[in-house]
Amino acid sequence: MGRGTRGRRNRGPLVAVCVTLALCLALTGGVLFAVDRISRTLSDWSPPSGQAAAPPDGTIETPPHDQLSGPPAPAEVNRAEADPDPSAGADEQHTPVSGQRPADEWLEQVSEATTIPARALEGYAGAQLALAEELPACNLSWPTLAGIGFVESRHGTYAGGEIGPDGVTTVNIIGIPLDGTNNTRAIPDTDGGALDGDTTWDRAVGPMQFIPGTWERWGVSASGTGDPDPHQIDDAALSAGRYLCGAGRDLGTAQDWEAAILEYNRSSEYVADVLAYAHAYADASA
Repeated sequence: MGRGTRGRRNRGPLVAVCVTLALCLALTGGVLFAVDRISRTLSDWSPPSGQAAAPPDGTIETPPHDQLSGPPAPAEVNRAEADPDPSAGADEQHTPVSGQRPADEWLEQVSEATTIPARALEGYAGAQLALAEELPACNLSWPTLAGIGFVESRHGTYAGGEIGPDGVTTVNIIGIPLDGTNNTRAIPDTDGGALDGDTTWDRAVGPMQFIPGTWERWGVSASGTGDPDPHQIDDAALSAGRYLCGAGRDLGTAQDWEAAILEYNRSSEYVADVLAYAHAYADASA
């Protein structure tokens, strides 16, 4: 009887541990499933390591960081001819205003050379054309926006989505909660969850990953009509360009370019990654 009792007692803790482990796994699986359904967060996304390496499919090889000392030379954009009837067949909310769209032939050639999806490239290049008129002293060049767009969301293709013909991502890209963990700055909710669906913490949204407070200040509609949409590449790229050009910066200089990217994300590794991709895109399109 003593041996049997000891056997049952010895098995007791083991059974309890197994039951507890099973419950934890079940609960964890349920939480992860729910989070994926609700927000499709970027919790498993990490930016490039900063080292030159063979690129994954659909991306471009970057130059070694130690070979780069400043922003790439300005990149040219061939502007599309003005449409005599710009309202014909247009989606007013998601069509760039006349004169801010790159030519189709240019888009096709540069998209193939750089591996940037054409609709994403259209947003970056359109922002350059717009800001060349609005803020010419800023000298914004589309490869800088493309570098940010790749590091932030792989040009809107994160999680299997893409940028649709209207410029809106087919999957809303919502970042992890900015709660002070995972090397983030703690930013309590500022918009009641209107943009990011989170009423506790702010999260970055869209292909250019704007946090709600920054979008509130800098968000602009590229078409000039309708509400700005951070999930729409023309709006997001133009807003990002204005943000980078803030404080009278000249992005043709190394000091202002670096200051602008640090304003976007205060990480030296982030600056190095964006710089490497900006140079790679500029070189490939030359």
